[in-house]
Amino acid sequence: MLNIVLFGPPGAGKGTQSQKLIEKYNLIHLSTGDLLRSEIAAGTKLGMEAKKLMDNGLLVPDEVVIGMIDSKVKEHRNAAGFIFDGFPRTVPQAQSLDKLMRENETEITCMIALRVDDEELTKRLLLRGQTSGRPDDQNEELIRKRVMEYNSKTAPVADYYAGQGKYLAVDGIGEIEDIFNELSQQIDTLKEQNKK
Repeated sequence: MLNIVLFGPPGAGKGTQSQKLIEKYNLIHLSTGDLLRSEIAAGTKLGMEAKKLMDNGLLVPDEVVIGMIDSKVKEHRNAAGFIFDGFPRTVPQAQSLDKLMRENETEITCMIALRVDDEELTKRLLLRGQTSGRPDDQNEELIRKRVMEYNSKTAPVADYYAGQGKYLAVDGIGEIEDIFNELSQQIDTLKEQNKK
């Protein structure tokens, strides 16, 4: 199984790149944002709880997210692999994900980070907010808060995967195709190494 954690701050291009990687490598997309938004759209208790936190730029509790991911992994046992988009965001989440994957007799292959500086992210998210309809993309102060939250809480996750020899990084600024080609190259090299 090819299990990739696609990593990067809000607005780094994870959604765009994960779509392309899913098509190329036949992966199942696990976006915690999408999972949560579908809960919100369905009006579930979990969804309403999550909405309150998200509207204030805060993260949803780990056990809620892990539970949703576990059921998705079990649902797609025979998949070629998964791409995790927006998760894990903290070291405890990464540890929980490793445990969950082991329980499902697989593991994370690698984490690939899209690197984009804070100013570019703010610009991209404000631009996205004009069309996405997402309130958290329309408020510059909230955007900066999200990026700060990402930098303080999620950057250590990169160190966690680096410690396992599973961390790769790609520049997230440039043409979409160029970034995609760089990602594909990294993944193909890794797949070759894992065959040996």
